[in-house]
Amino acid sequence: MAPQRRREPTWEEFGREIGIRLQRARERAGLSQERTAHLAGIASYTYQKFEKGESRPGSPLNPRLSTLLALCRVLDVRLEDLLPEPAPGAIPER
Repeated sequence: MAPQRRREPTWEEFGREIGIRLQRARERAGLSQERTAHLAGIASYTYQKFEKGESRPGSPLNPRLSTLLALCRVLDVRLEDLLPEPAPGAIPER
C-alpha cells in the first residue's frame, strides 16, 4: 500500500490556520487583541484580521516577516510554532 500524500493547503486554509495559532498563543499569554497589536506595533484592526486568517477582507493572510517576528516576540512563540506544515507550494510534484 502506497503512503498517503498529504494534501497541499490553499493559501486561504494556510492563513486561517496561522490565525488560529495566533489566537491560541494570545489567549495563552492572557492578552487582548488590542494589547497584542499595540505591543507588536500594528493596528488593532490589522491584528483582528490576522486572527481571521486575512490581510484584507477577502484576501488570505500575508503579513510582513517583521510583523510575524514582532508577534512571536509579544506572544513568546517561535515562528515555526505559527506556521503549519506543509505550506502551499511546498509539496513537490511527482
